[in-house]
Amino acid sequence: MKFNKITSAVVGSLIATSQLAIADDVETPDADHNAKHEMIERLQIIGHSDKLRKEAGSATLIGEVELDKFKFDDINRVLYSVPGVNIREEDGYGLRPNIGFRGVTPERSKKITVMEDGVLIGPAPYSAPAAYYFPMMAKMTAVEVFKGPAAIKYGPNTVAGALNLTSRAIPDDSEGGVDFSGGNHGFAKAKAYYGNTNGDFGYLIDVAHIEAEGYKELDGGGDTGFEKQDIMAKFNYDLSTKDYNQLIELKLGYSTEISDETYLGLSDADFAENPNRRYAASQKDLMDWDHQQVQLTHYFSNDEFNITTRAYRNDFERSWNKINGFKGGQLYRSLQSILSDPTEETNALFYQVLTGQRDTSAEYEKIILGDNFRTYYSQGIQSELNTTVKVAGLEHKVSVGVRYHQDQIKRRHTEDTFFMQSGRLMDDGTDTVSTTTNLEETDALSIYAQDTIVVDNLDLTFGLRGEFFDSYYQNEKPGSEDDWQKKESRIWLPSVSGFYTLSENAGLLFGIHEGFIPTSPQERPEIAIENSINYEFGGRYNDGQNQVEAVFFFNDIKNLKESCSFSAADACGDILDTEFNGGEVDVLGLEFTARTAVNWDNGWESPISLAYTYTSSEFKTSFDSDFPMWGQITAGDELPYLPENQITLSFGLVGNSWDVNAIARYVGEMQEASGEGEILSGVTTKAQTILDLSAHYDFDEIGRFYVKLDNVFDDQEIVSRRPYGARPSKPRQFQVGYQFTF
Repeated sequence: MKFNKITSAVVGSLIATSQLAIADDVETPDADHNAKHEMIERLQIIGHSDKLRKEAGSATLIGEVELDKFKFDDINRVLYSVPGVNIREEDGYGLRPNIGFRGVTPERSKKITVMEDGVLIGPAPYSAPAAYYFPMMAKMTAVEVFKGPAAIKYGPNTVAGALNLTSRAIPDDSEGGVDFSGGNHGFAKAKAYYGNTNGDFGYLIDVAHIEAEGYKELDGGGDTGFEKQDIMAKFNYDLSTKDYNQLIELKLGYSTEISDETYLGLSDADFAENPNRRYAASQKDLMDWDHQQVQLTHYFSNDEFNITTRAYRNDFERSWNKINGFKGGQLYRSLQSILSDPTEETNALFYQVLTGQRDTSAEYEKIILGDNFRTYYSQGIQSELNTTVKVAGLEHKVSVGVRYHQDQIKRRHTEDTFFMQSGRLMDDGTDTVSTTTNLEETDALSIYAQDTIVVDNLDLTFGLRGEFFDSYYQNEKPGSEDDWQKKESRIWLPSVSGFYTLSENAGLLFGIHEGFIPTSPQERPEIAIENSINYEFGGRYNDGQNQVEAVFFFNDIKNLKESCSFSAADACGDILDTEFNGGEVDVLGLEFTARTAVNWDNGWESPISLAYTYTSSEFKTSFDSDFPMWGQITAGDELPYLPENQITLSFGLVGNSWDVNAIARYVGEMQEASGEGEILSGVTTKAQTILDLSAHYDFDEIGRFYVKLDNVFDDQEIVSRRPYGARPSKPRQFQVGYQFTF
C-alpha cells in the first residue's frame, strides 16, 4: 500500500527529535499511514509516555500541550521546568538568552548546541558560537533538551548538551489557527497558521508578530520595547512507491527584530529605588537584525532502514548600537566601576553625565556609542541513517550520521562620540571610527555512530563522534594583511551508556562520554580546547500514572575555557573576544523530576510536576586571570552564575472545558565573579521565587479564551550586574488572549 502522506512530522520526529531510543517502546509499523502517525505521536511524547523509557542519557521533551499551558514566549521560562539547566536572565523577554546545562557558562548560550528542526541554528556555530540570534519561541511546537551521552550525536559543543526547537509540521488535512493576545506594558501578540495536504503535495504558512512597549522607564522619555516578526513556509511532495517511503520538503523562513534594548544597567541604590529605570545615556541603544533560512529535506525509508538528508543555509545580519563607555583618557572609568560606586568623587562626575543630570563639560566626559555590525552565514548538508541488524545472534540498533558544515562571521565594528546636553545625546561631529574589522570562518566535517544492543535486561549503547575542522582568521583592517591565522582541529569523542531494566516500571541508567568545545579561529594555539569527561548515573520509574527520574552527574572538566565579550563585561576592552584557560574544574549535581496526576471524583484532574537541580562547582587550581568573571582564583572557588539549588513546581486543575495552571520556580543566589580582585568579587544575586498563572476556557466552536499572569507577586530582583550595572527581572505582566483552531 502506498504511503502517500508522509508529512513533515515524520522528518520532525525521526530526525528533529533525533531518533530517540524510546522507539524501543514502539512496535515496528507497516507502511500503513495510520500506523506511521501512531509511531510519530508516540515519539513526540518523551517524558509523558505511559511506558518506561529505556534510552540511556538524559532527554527531556516539552510538547505542544505543555507549551500551550502557559504560552511562554520566553525560552528562559520554558526551560526552568527542565532539571540541569542554568540561566542568566538579561532583558526579561528572552530576546537574547543565556543558557547553560550542568554548570557550563550560560553566556549567550555559546556552550550548548542550539538547533531548529535538527539543524544548527546559531549564526556561526563553529566560528562564533555566541547566540545573538535565537529563534522565536512563539512558533515552536516542541522543545527538546539532551544532556550527557544523549547529546553525543550533536556538535560541535558536547560538554554540556543540546537544545532542539521543533517548528510546526505540515498537516495531513486542512488545518489552521489564530492566536491573539494583549497585555500591559504595551504587549501584543498575533499568530496564524494554515496548512493542508492535497494528494501528494502539502504546504504550511506560519506567521507570528510580537511587540511590547517595554517595562523600563527611560530618563527623559523614549522607547524601551521591541518588535519581532517571523514568517515560515513549508512545502513537501510525496514520492513514495509500494516499496519505499520517500518525501522531499522545503522550508523557508524570514524573521526580524528591532529592540530598544541596552547593556546599561543601574547602580544598586538606583535599582532599590526603581528597578525599571533606564539612564539617559542609553537612549540611542538599538538592536536591529534580520535572519533568513532555507532548508531542503529528503526522507527515504522502508521496513529495514530510514535515511534523512538535509541541506541548509542560514544568513544573519545585525546592527547592535549601544553605549560602550566614556572617552576617558587619564580619568577613564569603566561603566561597571562607575555604577559599582557612583558616589566616589571622580565616578560621581561621570555618573551625573550618564544620568543626564549634568552636561558634558570635558573631552573625557564624552560618551562613546558603538555599532557592533556583523554578518554571518551558516550552511551545510547532513545525513543520518537508522537501521537494525543482527550480528552473532544479537540485535543492533545502529545510527550513523555525517555533516559537512561551513560558517563565517564578518565584524565591522565602529564607534561614534556624543556629548550629553540637557538630558539628550548629541553627536559631537567627529568622524566615525572603525574599531574591529575582521573575518572568521570554519569548514567542518563531523561524523557519529551509535550502536545499541540488548543483552537480557541491559540496553547498552556505544557511541563515537568525530569533529574535524579547519578554521581561518583574517584581520581586515588596512595595513593588517599579515595578521591572519589558520588552524585545524581533529578529535574523537567516545561514549558508552546503558539502561538496565529492573522491572516493567523501573530501571537504572548510566553513561560516560567525552565533551569538547573548540576555540575560535582567531585564538592563539596555546589556548587549549575545553575538554571534559562526563559521568551520569540514575534511575527511572513509570507505572503509567506516576513518573520519577533522578540522575547524578559529574563533569570532570580538564580545561575550562571562557571568552571575553561585550555581554560579559565592559572591562574586556582591548581583550574583547580573547579566550582564557581556566584549568581543571569539577561540576557535580543531581537532577530530579517527578510527575503525577490526581483524578477527582467529579471528573476533574490535577497534573502535578516537580523539577529540582542541585549543582556544585569547584576550580581545582589557583591562578590569576584577566577574565573579569574570574580574577584571582583560589582552588576551591565556585563558578559564577551557577545557583546551588533550583526548584520548579507545577500544579493544574483541569475540567471538561477549562483549566487553571500555576508554576512556581525558585532560583538560588549566584556569584557575579568567582575570585578576588574584580569589581564584582564577592557580589551575588539574591535568591528569587516567581509564580506564574494561566487559565483557559474552551467555548467549543467559538474558540478558546485565556488569561495569564507572569510574576504574580511582582517580585523584581537583580538577575545580573553584567555587562555594566544591575539588571532587573521582568515585573508582573498580564495578558488576555483568544485562540481559534480548525
